[in-house]
Amino acid sequence: MADTGDIRVGTILRYNGELCLITEYIHRTPGNLRAFYQVKMKNLKTGKVVENRFRSGEQVEVARVEFKEMQYLYEEGENIVVMDQENYDQTYVSKEMFGENADLLKEGMIVKIAFESDMAITAEAPTFVELEVTYTEPGVRGDTATNTLKPAKVETGATIMVPLFVNQGEVIKIDTRERSYVGKVK
Repeated sequence: MADTGDIRVGTILRYNGELCLITEYIHRTPGNLRAFYQVKMKNLKTGKVVENRFRSGEQVEVARVEFKEMQYLYEEGENIVVMDQENYDQTYVSKEMFGENADLLKEGMIVKIAFESDMAITAEAPTFVELEVTYTEPGVRGDTATNTLKPAKVETGATIMVPLFVNQGEVIKIDTRERSYVGKVK
């Protein structure tokens, strides 16, 4: 058990018997009233976002979570198979845990998986990935002056908006947090 002053954004709590990830955490002190914490939590099982108020000093149950960096091996149906690099154990993780970034994963990438008692509860793609552009409209010479973007299909099948000067066959760096183009890889 911990109190409300010990939790932060990214902490995983057991709230009403369900595991919840804290996405927003604000300490409020309204005038002459008692201080409280306004918390937005995402239920890790259902994906539903709930908002709650905790009194200052209230006891909450923090889940014991172990984070592991694992290697993405391959996709099998609705699951992704990852391997622990220390003992070579393979684990099936649902594609849904990666959210919209599941289509940016390539074999051999290192992903971050959170486990609670041998059960995967969250999964995170790397912050930056380098992928080859397999199809995009050709860039026209001199199209670098404006900040205009065009769609480009990368080797994993995902479509990313890129500047006009990016051509087919080039390797680009993508920020998975915003699914945005960062730059060309040399």
